[in-house]
Amino acid sequence: MTEEQLSSNHPPLPPTTEEDRFSWLRLLRSRKVGPATFRRLLREHGSAQNALAALPEMARAAGIEGYEICPPGVIEAELKAAKAAKARLLCLGASDFPDALNDLSDAPPMLWALGDTSLLRNTAVAMVGARNCSSLGARMARGLATDLGGKGDVIVSGLARGIDTAAHLAALETGTIAVMAGGVDVIYPAENTDLAHMIAQQGLRLSEQPMGVTPQARHFPRRNRIISGLARAVVVVEAAAKSGSLITARDALDQGREVLAVPGHPFDARAAGCNTLIRDGATLVRSADDVIEALPAQAELFAEPQPAIPTPAPKPAHAIHTQILDRLGPSPIAEDQLLRDIAATAGELGPALVDLELEGRIQRQPGGLLSLAG
Repeated sequence: MTEEQLSSNHPPLPPTTEEDRFSWLRLLRSRKVGPATFRRLLREHGSAQNALAALPEMARAAGIEGYEICPPGVIEAELKAAKAAKARLLCLGASDFPDALNDLSDAPPMLWALGDTSLLRNTAVAMVGARNCSSLGARMARGLATDLGGKGDVIVSGLARGIDTAAHLAALETGTIAVMAGGVDVIYPAENTDLAHMIAQQGLRLSEQPMGVTPQARHFPRRNRIISGLARAVVVVEAAAKSGSLITARDALDQGREVLAVPGHPFDARAAGCNTLIRDGATLVRSADDVIEALPAQAELFAEPQPAIPTPAPKPAHAIHTQILDRLGPSPIAEDQLLRDIAATAGELGPALVDLELEGRIQRQPGGLLSLAG
């Protein structure tokens, strides 16, 4: 097997039958299987069916007793709910899966889509900001979304109240994508029910969560990496010093996307996050022209990453486990940095990370980062 095939950024071959899609969903919905673990299991076992068969023994070997994979009935109910909602399943690596997400190390293996999936083939700009935005902030979001949409960009946001709502509404005619923290069929907040229905008819709603899932606080940071990943740039219109919008901005930087921000008055707390981003190097935005001038060419943005340089001698699994645990701490680091630090190959590191995740000794953070489990 080549190093490219072992790379965590190489998308798996998509499922081609209903049985394969069923097994993919079942594997992804099984306990302790997140996006990165899902991809490793497919690489190691060749198929979702083989990975499902191996999971209980892997869990026992990791000291986890009574591990059970996701029951078939759970997936049957999810598929039934999706059919009722007219949602479509997009699988990583397939032709209808968004190209912008294919090479992310923590890309969602599957997305539920409701609406016009052809929008995923267009260039996109994400717009995020404060839920309790000012009237000027909302006006700025509407103006940017209208002008960027008029120049051909799809506007991506999170269907939250405030800046997200203003951006979606302004981009309905030109194309907008709402990435949802809960199930694609669960509208949150309730006040955006009409907007959500309009997006399903004229735009696109996406979610990696199972059908029917009510969004929880932990879902929003994970949702944010999809918002930034779909776009070639993230524009922050208004954001407090500590806000979800800044998480999206950090995800964008990790993913190699442009980060831009609208400045605000120093005395306005809703502008503190934007002003800090600009101080730290984000492009200042006064109009859509500032956004367009800052954007790299698409070919440059999604260029293929260079393959890692393999090391010649394989290491014993227990030695790699020890090195990983010695290197990680409470502050998360990137997987490729860990790979360099312990001088291992992707083929050696991948299985070791799966073992340690199943043991509950390490955990994944947004942006493809790793840390010791808290």
